[in-house]
Amino acid sequence: MSEANEQLRTPIVCVLGHVDHGKTTFLDRIRGTSVVSKEPGAITQHIGATEVPTSTIQRMCSEFPAQHFRLPGLLFIDTPGHHSFMSLRRRGGTLADLALLVVDITEGFKPQTIESLTILKQCKTPFVVALNKIDRINGWLSHPDVPFVRSYAEQSEHVQRRLDEAVYSIVGSLYEHGFSADRYDRIRDFTRNVALVPMSAKTGEGIADVLMVLMGLAQKFLEDSLRISVSGPGVGTVLEVREERGFGITADAILYDGVLSTGDTVVLGGSQGPVLTRVRALLKPRPLRETRTEHKFRKVKRVVAAAGIKLVAPGLEDVVAGSPLRVVEGDVEHARQQVLCEMQQTELSVDAEGVVVKADTLGSLEAVVGELRKMGIPVREACVGDISKRDVVEAAVAPDPLHAVVLGFNVGVLPDVREEAERTDVKLITSNVIYRLTEEYEEWANTQREMLEKSRSQAIVKPAKLMLLPDCVFRQSKPAVVGVRVLSGTLRGSVPLLRADGNRAGTLKSMQKRGESVHEARQGDELAISIEGVTVGRQIKEGDVLYVDVPEQHAKLLEQEIAHLLTQDERDALEEFLEIKRRDDPFWGR
Repeated sequence: MSEANEQLRTPIVCVLGHVDHGKTTFLDRIRGTSVVSKEPGAITQHIGATEVPTSTIQRMCSEFPAQHFRLPGLLFIDTPGHHSFMSLRRRGGTLADLALLVVDITEGFKPQTIESLTILKQCKTPFVVALNKIDRINGWLSHPDVPFVRSYAEQSEHVQRRLDEAVYSIVGSLYEHGFSADRYDRIRDFTRNVALVPMSAKTGEGIADVLMVLMGLAQKFLEDSLRISVSGPGVGTVLEVREERGFGITADAILYDGVLSTGDTVVLGGSQGPVLTRVRALLKPRPLRETRTEHKFRKVKRVVAAAGIKLVAPGLEDVVAGSPLRVVEGDVEHARQQVLCEMQQTELSVDAEGVVVKADTLGSLEAVVGELRKMGIPVREACVGDISKRDVVEAAVAPDPLHAVVLGFNVGVLPDVREEAERTDVKLITSNVIYRLTEEYEEWANTQREMLEKSRSQAIVKPAKLMLLPDCVFRQSKPAVVGVRVLSGTLRGSVPLLRADGNRAGTLKSMQKRGESVHEARQGDELAISIEGVTVGRQIKEGDVLYVDVPEQHAKLLEQEIAHLLTQDERDALEEFLEIKRRDDPFWGR
């Protein structure tokens, strides 16, 4: 292929890092936008794409010595920062030529920072570390929008020392994870060392340094891999499917290889299989605007990788967000098989029993299911789309009451679904922030578990130890009525009694305290009880100690599963009772 038919594509830079460390704020500073303020919980929920042209980068890097940038610009992929979006970040990582790992310099490494490093290591993606929030270093004097090296030179010696200490702390953390690193202006060989660039997304200090390092790395080390054929068929990933006023159902996508033109036949992944359609229109966000939030798209006839685009075509209703996109060149069936193969690799495995999960995109679905699995919660069904009556019916037949729930991430609830859920006692939990969704489920499940345990506990015969009081025999038999003191445990009516020698001592039928009937008595209570099936002076006598004869299955549950629901004196009574029962049968109740 001749040089004339080749050109450099825009490098894709995946922005990773811990929640609230400033990924979207960094991009907002470059774009002059406020995307972060529009995100639920101020946390990025989906992958978004922003194209930063070379002209903008040159302008922002104007204070550095003259730079010759040969690349068209940079395409930033802003990935969700919360750890539950592990799968979305992994998808972002595989698309990226470079990555920017954003770390709060005042906090250092956090769980998502380490997860991000794991992804970058797995994908063998070169990366730069942006040490954000240098403006929060004690004593730092901000110089808005100037390069870091200049702002650093203006700081007092003790402030410089504080920053250096913070930088070396991050260097140590990276070393622990197998990376050699240093501040970017002290590195000679960028192939052996990870560049650390101190910056502030809030004040703009160091932003130019980050852009310059990214462009320099891409041009020096990735130029060969960035060469594309201007006639090659386009390949991309669908980010989101939604209705756009004036265009109908559209698909936001990242084109990461080749060329896509109006009129091209494309294959995309759908919930029922590959979707074959023809491109009616291609819409691009303006430079420095993001695909998630742009309102004034411009129509283009042709798009060259890498780019964030909006695709207008018939039949997109069934397309699944997170699925592959391929331009058909020649054999349609071959393209269909390629997409089908990619879709099968991302299919979610489900359990025979568990909760029902609905989400707006394939990536979100993977993230929710992954988070639930980490919590030990099985998933019976996982689908993309709004919550329907069918989902409620699926949840309603769950054998475990804790699985009678439908979890919906960033989806709607279709008409009459709430009424059906109320009728079938199915819990609907919806949220547009994953950690809130899982937290609400945990709260609901804990409440349900407590209610179930309380109900179960009330139905179980509880252990108790009692003593027949002297001079308190009110009737000898049919039934015997005697005064007793509860020594330990909880005494209830209609329970069999046992002597300390292991022989039966009739059945306690009713209890009275101060002339009034009671249903329960506890340690220290003195009351009158009626006992059927015994005669005082024969089977029982004054001063005898009796125990509630707990059924074997109940004793097993009390000892092994719900011991935490017993008071200490109830545990004491149970231990004594089990000792009596196991004299002749050591395996009783085990």
